[in-house]
Amino acid sequence: MKRGLFVIALLCLVSYISAQDIQLVPPTKTGGKPLMEALNDRQSHRNFEQKDLPVQTLSDLLWAAYGFNREDKRTVPSSQNKQEVDVYVMLSSGIYFYDAKANKLLLKEKGDFRAALGQPNISESASLSLIYVINLDKNSRDAGLMDAGFSIQNVYLYCASAGLGSVARGSFKRPDVHNALKLTDKQEVALVQAVGFIK
Repeated sequence: MKRGLFVIALLCLVSYISAQDIQLVPPTKTGGKPLMEALNDRQSHRNFEQKDLPVQTLSDLLWAAYGFNREDKRTVPSSQNKQEVDVYVMLSSGIYFYDAKANKLLLKEKGDFRAALGQPNISESASLSLIYVINLDKNSRDAGLMDAGFSIQNVYLYCASAGLGSVARGSFKRPDVHNALKLTDKQEVALVQAVGFIK
């Protein structure tokens, strides 16, 4: 059993590094710090070590951000359950769309687009940046901004529990990120959030 899980994790790691779709491993839904400790430890970090997250950590992080914890319902609320926010992941190898139902990262664009995020001391040293996109044909901009905030706080709390650093950012090159993600005029980037190992 352990050998099988090791092989799966190894295959996921190879996909993770080589810029193709990444099949995530099942998220760990037990353990971690008690909630009150995570709340006490939550803070923004801007200095990161340049190294990748393990695949298990990546899976757990994304599940906390926007995964499903019951039938068609997410780990975060959304206005009228419209689920109008999408989560993209920017790695040095490319831009990925988080498909929570398939527990998979779908490669959208191959290449390093981190310069579009600005502040290279943050965006290029963090393990990844999460990009929260509002689908305006599903709900209003105000609702989307509010709902993206729920995911951002979940990520902050997960990072506090896992000993990682994170910072949400509204200062980035918005048109460049929009173009890099090939978004439509019915989609808008709400915020980005860097995640990584604390330096």
